[in-house]
Amino acid sequence: MSRPPLLIESPQNAQFKLWESALDGRGLKKNGKFLLAGLKTVPEALRQHPERFERLLFTDPTQVAGWTLPAGVDPVQLAPALFRILDVSGTGFPLLVGNVPRMPMIDLSRPPQGLELLCALGDPNNLGALLRSAAAFGASRVVLLEGAAHPFHPKCLRAASNAQFALTLLRGPRWAEVNAAAGPLYALDGGGADLTRFDWPADMRLILGEEGQGVPADCPARRLSVPTTGAVESLNATVAASVALFARFATLRH
Repeated sequence: MSRPPLLIESPQNAQFKLWESALDGRGLKKNGKFLLAGLKTVPEALRQHPERFERLLFTDPTQVAGWTLPAGVDPVQLAPALFRILDVSGTGFPLLVGNVPRMPMIDLSRPPQGLELLCALGDPNNLGALLRSAAAFGASRVVLLEGAAHPFHPKCLRAASNAQFALTLLRGPRWAEVNAAAGPLYALDGGGADLTRFDWPADMRLILGEEGQGVPADCPARRLSVPTTGAVESLNATVAASVALFARFATLRH
C-alpha cells in the first residue's frame, strides 16, 4: 500500500464515532455510512464496486501491505480496541466504510417493471438472506416496506454476501397504501394457490409479510403458497420467498 494510513486511537474521535453509528439502524439512517466485513466480501466489493467505498479500516498493517486501493478509498489504522468494537462479526479482517445509497420511494400507482419484491421483514439476517436470493433469481427491484430492517445493517450485509450491490433498493409505504398498488399483485401465504402450478407473469409485485404475522388479511393480493408435506406448520418466510423466486426464475427460463 503506497499511501500512509491515518492512525486513530481515541474512541472520542469524530470519525470513529461516525463509523460506530453504522452498527444500528438509527445510525445508518442518520449518518448514511455502513461497514462491510468478510474475508471474501471485502476484497470482492472493493474490486467490483470501488465507487461505493471511502475508507479501509484495519488494525494490523501487514494484512493490507500488498493491497492496491482505488483512488477514492483511504487507509485508516485503528487501535485494536477500536477495531474490535466495529468488527461485530469478529472476522479480524479489514472493514470497508461505504455510503448508504439513495433509496427513492416507490410509486405504487405505476405498473410493476419485472419482478418487484415488496418486503416487510424486520430481522436483518432474514432480510439479508432474502436479498441474496432476490439477486440470484432475477428480482428487478426490492421494495422495503415501513418497518423492514435496514438493508445495510451489519447482519444484513453479512447474510446477503454483497447482494445489495446487485439490486435496486427502494423504500415503500405502510401496508394501507400497498392495498392500492397497481397490479399484478401477489402475496406468499400458507393458504394460497400452489405456486408450482402458477403461470408467472413477467411483470408483477410479490409481497412478503412480516415474520410470524404474514400479509394483512385485507390486502387484495392473490395468495400463493409453497406446497409441502405438511410435516411442519409453515416455512420460514425467507425460505418460502426463495422457493417462490426460484420457481418463477425456472419457469421463465424455458
